Amino acid sequence: MASAHSIPSIEERFEFTSGAKRNLLIGGGIGLGLVLLGVYLAATGGGGHEAAASGAEHAAAAVGHGAAEHASAGHEAAEGHGASWMTRVWANLWVNGVYFTGISVIGMFFISYNYLAQAGWSAVFKRVPEALPAFLPITGVIMLVTFFLGGHDLFHWTHEGLYEVGGPEYDPIIAGKRGFLNTPFFIFRLVFYFVVWYGMWRVIRNLSLQEDEIGGTEFYEKSIRFGTAFLVVFGVTSSTSAWDFVMSVDTHWFSTMFGWYTLASWHVAGLAVITLIIVMLRDRGYLRAVNSSHLRDLGKFVFAFSIFWTYVWFAQFLLIYYANLPEENIYYIERFRGHGGFFKAPFFITLLLNFFFPFLVLMTRDAKFTHSILKVACWSVIIGHYMDFYTNIMPGTLGANAGFGPLEWGFFLLFICAFGYSVASQLEKANLIPRNHPMLEESLHHDIA
Repeated sequence: MASAHSIPSIEERFEFTSGAKRNLLIGGGIGLGLVLLGVYLAATGGGGHEAAASGAEHAAAAVGHGAAEHASAGHEAAEGHGASWMTRVWANLWVNGVYFTGISVIGMFFISYNYLAQAGWSAVFKRVPEALPAFLPITGVIMLVTFFLGGHDLFHWTHEGLYEVGGPEYDPIIAGKRGFLNTPFFIFRLVFYFVVWYGMWRVIRNLSLQEDEIGGTEFYEKSIRFGTAFLVVFGVTSSTSAWDFVMSVDTHWFSTMFGWYTLASWHVAGLAVITLIIVMLRDRGYLRAVNSSHLRDLGKFVFAFSIFWTYVWFAQFLLIYYANLPEENIYYIERFRGHGGFFKAPFFITLLLNFFFPFLVLMTRDAKFTHSILKVACWSVIIGHYMDFYTNIMPGTLGANAGFGPLEWGFFLLFICAFGYSVASQLEKANLIPRNHPMLEESLHHDIA
């Protein structure tokens, strides 16, 4: 249905002002200050729980559920839980690296499935998701360095004694996974993910910029092919990277739904970031061609995929709860009862921020295009899914030594400011609206009655 309102100019250039740069640098500086404060508090005994008590409680819980042979669930109790403040730094770098990697690559995922569907509605704001993957090299380097320097503290499977048959640390379960979980192959996969994701984004990005300058449909058709190829690649690597980055932390535990679960979390967080950036740009006078129908559809995306994430979360939880197999339910026991119950609060806060709050706030039609409501809902999802990755990774890396204070908030603020700087730098490099996109006219007249 064609809109009756006049169409704003499609010639828009984003200006990354010195004031905006200064604010992001100040935010990053505050984040760094919080990190240093957190390190000081952690180093002087200002955080964490009693590791020995937690380890005994964890082992008792495992035995109590018929898992004596897994009371080496002792990967958490025996090793990382004597963790130092430096291990806490590595763990926070890993959590934020994984989280912002996901948000970044979802930008490519979003434009790829829109290309495959030959969707017209999103053309007017495609520069926003197109800018997100530029941050991938930063998170890739951070994660690679973190693994080299702190991987031994974060990943129990990196300990050589686990594979020595007859040795005191020998673990037949982990030894059986050595073909996949070994350091050279892990590093190869980590590098492969980032090189392929970033490389395919560069191709799509260059085609988009060429289309802006030259026009025609040739670049659009090539983008469809490359976008489709990316979806095939990402369909596999989104799961394998979830196993590597998150699930391998709890080496004994596994879930056949974990790839879907992580993708759902990354996806809705990425959608929230895309929506938030668009709303913030509109507040500053940009993207005037984005109308209430575009915003409503973005609100629907965030609303719908918050529900989808909850569906996958509940399906995984219900199957494990109902089957009550010790090697599976230990994952939830540790988060409900382990480590003095420290992780129970963030576990349920995750549900509140990622489902109940956005579900209720975005339920009405008008809420989905109201700027203030979209901002609140999107920030809830962004913070909520950070908490999701925190509760997925921290119990297996830090256990009783985990905390939630200046160190955690400082790293999150530091990463989000760096991410914002990267996105703003990309937005400045091209016209905000892809002037020669074949579907632009349809997008400019996108109107839902």
